[in-house]
Amino acid sequence: MSSTSGPVQADPSASAPSTSTAEGGAAREWNFPVSPVSENPLGEGRWIKTAGALVIGDEILNGKTLDRNSNYFARFCFENGIDLKRIEVIPDDEDEIIEASRRMVKQYDFVITSGGIGPTHDDITYASLAKAFNQPLAHHAETLARMTTMIKHRADIANQTEEQRTARERMALFPANAEALFIAPDVWVPVVRLEGKLCVFPGIPKLFQRMLDGLRPYLPLPPPSERPFRQQVFTSLPESSIAPYLTALQARTKSAGIRVGSYPLLQRGVYVSLIGRDEDALRKLSEEVAAALEGRIVSEEDAIREKAGL
Repeated sequence: MSSTSGPVQADPSASAPSTSTAEGGAAREWNFPVSPVSENPLGEGRWIKTAGALVIGDEILNGKTLDRNSNYFARFCFENGIDLKRIEVIPDDEDEIIEASRRMVKQYDFVITSGGIGPTHDDITYASLAKAFNQPLAHHAETLARMTTMIKHRADIANQTEEQRTARERMALFPANAEALFIAPDVWVPVVRLEGKLCVFPGIPKLFQRMLDGLRPYLPLPPPSERPFRQQVFTSLPESSIAPYLTALQARTKSAGIRVGSYPLLQRGVYVSLIGRDEDALRKLSEEVAAALEGRIVSEEDAIREKAGL
């Protein structure tokens, strides 16, 4: 396995992201080296255009845990000009993980998995991905070293049995030919990348978000000119009343690469979304839409705040 040296923090049971507390209450700061940025995994001059997300976990499917990671990933993709094509939620099942991961890697430029990389019997993501891409499993020495450094002052872990240590070290048992990208100086768990496309993340939302944001320098993201701009217009008119206008608007603007969407709020009105790459043209169009629909232009921040208040 290649280690693009770096940082990290990983799964749940091992330690906290940026500091740990020794027996006397003193907080310890960590400053592991991060991985260097390697050459473009897609090839020189290419960038990520499409993406897929694979959310893994029985707890998601049975309603025990609310999936926040796919939403965060969707926003990440939009902000970076990536067309997110698919989000799938599958159980902790080897066959399901193998089939879905192979299919997505063939179809998309960037694929993520979320969940299933902890120390327990149902954490089978690494092992399943190793089978999917015909690789053996191997303990990653640098990950083990960082994990050990961050937890060595914890008495509860120092007193673990051999069986418990073996379970903990499963969190550093990766597909042998994968990259290990350490994306932060205070996180011991790396983003594991296979086939230059598939990146493995923990399911814990705060850690998922931290690691996804930290992965940016290692991704061949689209240039700014390829990233979309979104302008929203709110109208209190019912959706059925504005439908004919929006149909005509989409037909008129489709050739310019503009996407028109409508998102109703029960008994409140409708948000009309205009998405395209020409910001000036969209701003001008939004003024036309606001006037035609007796509405008002809304910023992204205001739209999020208003929707959150429902």
